[in-house]
Amino acid sequence: MSDPKAANVGQNGPATSGQASTATAGQGAAPAKPAATASQGNPAFRMMGLPRLRLPSRNWLIFLSITGSFASAVIYDKWQTRRAREKWCNLVSHIAQEPISSHTIPRKMTIYLAAPPGDGLRSAREHFHTYVKPVLVAAAMDWDVVEGRKEGDVRFKTAERIRRKRKRRDEGEPLSEEEAEKLLLIDGIRANNGTTEYNGVAGDLVIGRHTWKEYVRGLHEGWLGPVDPPKQPESHEPAQEEAPAHSPGHSSLGDAAVKAAVQHVVPGTSGSELGGQNASDASPVTELSTEDQATGDDEAQKEDEKKKEEEEKPKPRQPPPYIQPSEYESATLSPNIPDVIGPSIGVRMPHILGMRNTPIRLYRFLTRRRLADSVGRDVATAVLASYRPYDTFPADHSASADAGGESAEQTEVLRHEESDWWKTTFKPRQEHEESVWVEDVVLDERVTSRMRAFQLTAEDEDRAKRLGDGTEKVDQKPAAEDTS
Repeated sequence: MSDPKAANVGQNGPATSGQASTATAGQGAAPAKPAATASQGNPAFRMMGLPRLRLPSRNWLIFLSITGSFASAVIYDKWQTRRAREKWCNLVSHIAQEPISSHTIPRKMTIYLAAPPGDGLRSAREHFHTYVKPVLVAAAMDWDVVEGRKEGDVRFKTAERIRRKRKRRDEGEPLSEEEAEKLLLIDGIRANNGTTEYNGVAGDLVIGRHTWKEYVRGLHEGWLGPVDPPKQPESHEPAQEEAPAHSPGHSSLGDAAVKAAVQHVVPGTSGSELGGQNASDASPVTELSTEDQATGDDEAQKEDEKKKEEEEKPKPRQPPPYIQPSEYESATLSPNIPDVIGPSIGVRMPHILGMRNTPIRLYRFLTRRRLADSVGRDVATAVLASYRPYDTFPADHSASADAGGESAEQTEVLRHEESDWWKTTFKPRQEHEESVWVEDVVLDERVTSRMRAFQLTAEDEDRAKRLGDGTEKVDQKPAAEDTS
């Protein structure tokens, strides 16, 4: 039998070398790929009319990175600020759960607040409501605020509160009838209800360096100065007083004499003859009276202008101090001064103005968590009511101390805030303005030795760290009272 493959080869003839190589190349080559087309994107987005997603341009990337970084910094700072506030609120929250008798007046702290230099009272109030008030509310603390809108208000109010206490203890002139009746009414109501005072320290929170200076000045004025306002020196008039100026409408002896001389008539002479004969004599008298009247009008106008100037002249906002710092050494200390004044603590209030200080203001805006932690610590320290005497420092550590002497701690409280004050604060004051902020803190040892400062104990410090780290939890709900 014949081979079919051989027969086919014989029919077609022998294959050439060119045909063999072409067949081999055709079998080994891959099929050609179609041309790549642009992606149409998500069909669902395309049906909704949304454009195809793509990377933003260079300018958009710069804008989004800057705004995103700033927004992230603000959000992070707010989160940390809230955590710091909660830490100090939880530290004092147990005080709100302590039972207290309904016949006992709760502890009341005194908040001293004043408008910062170069700004109004609103910024100080916002600082109090943001950083100070939450801690006081968490401890269910009662407080009384002493506010000052202008320089010297806190000084006067602090001294006036002390003078009222001294008057109640029979120092100086007695109180007015209205104040005495009011105090008797309050004391009578408390006596009938069996109400008692809080047995413990109250404490003073002084916000800001400028307020601290007025607070210290007011303490010294209240305990060292007189209870009653000093008599103002009377202005002595010159011995030789000028003759009263003639004013129109009021007759004088000179006018009467001139009038009598003019109206004098010689017997036997008619009025017409007199008028003809004395016409030349009457003219000088008339001119003299006209000049006197003009002079009187000018002097009366000058007096009216002086009165208007005195009325328009700005008057001091508060009465002048009852005692000056230079008189502290020779002043007599009040016998009713307590053994412990305060305790007190200075609370930070950074406040800087001006376009040139924008970088500093921006940095402080993004790091308010540090301010919240510092202020919360000071307020919690005052609420926990642990205190110590104020210390003294060597002269090398204080620029205000004398060479070779010592400086009291009260002079250094919040001193670093003075560098942030607006430049107009250091300008010379007018006659009706006070200059407590720019003057040095003058102290008397009889008063400063009785002042106390709040201090946070080591146990409370460790507990605050545990609360901040989250290792210790605090039950926010007050414990249920056992009624059985």
